[in-house]
Amino acid sequence: MSEPTSPATASDRVPLISDDSAASHEPLTSQQDDSQQVEYRARILSFSGRSSRLKGRQKDAWAELGPKYIIETPRAQARTSVANDATLDIAAAFGREGAPTIIEIGSGQGECVANAAAARPEANFLPVEVYSPGIASTLYRIRRMGLENVRIIQADAAEVLGRYVPDASAAELWIFFPDPWHKSRHHKRRLIQPAFPPKAARVLQEGGMWRLATDWLEYAEQMVEVIDASPYFDRVPDQGRFEGRVLTSFERKGLEKGRVITDLTYRRNSVPVSAADREAIAHEDDYVRPESLGTHSVSEDAQN
Repeated sequence: MSEPTSPATASDRVPLISDDSAASHEPLTSQQDDSQQVEYRARILSFSGRSSRLKGRQKDAWAELGPKYIIETPRAQARTSVANDATLDIAAAFGREGAPTIIEIGSGQGECVANAAAARPEANFLPVEVYSPGIASTLYRIRRMGLENVRIIQADAAEVLGRYVPDASAAELWIFFPDPWHKSRHHKRRLIQPAFPPKAARVLQEGGMWRLATDWLEYAEQMVEVIDASPYFDRVPDQGRFEGRVLTSFERKGLEKGRVITDLTYRRNSVPVSAADREAIAHEDDYVRPESLGTHSVSEDAQN
């Protein structure tokens, strides 16, 4: 199992950055106004600030298809943030009422969500991804397959589930092959932590399904430990591979290396999300100054 989470420092934080472009990774700094000094999310992010620059056809696809398929998400301070008072209107985004909504966190190149959307045109598919090249690839697939039931959110998944998606609005939540952050010192960056199930519980309808998959056995064990401990979910045993999850190039590479795939399924029960958990979610993304973390240093891979 994972080692105990170590105290976070500024090197684990992600600074406030501009929203000027999808490829911007520069922090906002000011030497004149103390109120404009760099601030950091109080929560450690599960993704790093790798390059999101678009090239050639990617830029063309973004310009052509982005206005229709990428939801314009109101921002707070950081580029991947969601404004505190923002609420997604799912019916308006998809142009229809009453369709079941399936959220995929970390949709990557869009292989899984595009194939699922083609197989289930009656459902809304809402992939959440932070990396622009992956979104551009998803846009390619949407155009090639003629899909009308996919809309994309480019934002931090924890904030999307924590406040942007309305309560009890999702029929399913998919998290397939999240970054395992395999080094022990990086385990604190993993998406599936004790603070995450209340967010998943908030957006899922009673009876809704939470589906996960990983090719990292130790992370699978952590997922089971964390979600089994949540009062909001009941594990569905012995489900095997989820038939709606297509074999992606990422999974194929893992299998070729001899990795074992673990599929997990949980059902949202009737326990309401507690007031304490809602309060914790509300303040998890507060911003703090670097001096409160004891250092002003920020590692390059933490910038986003």
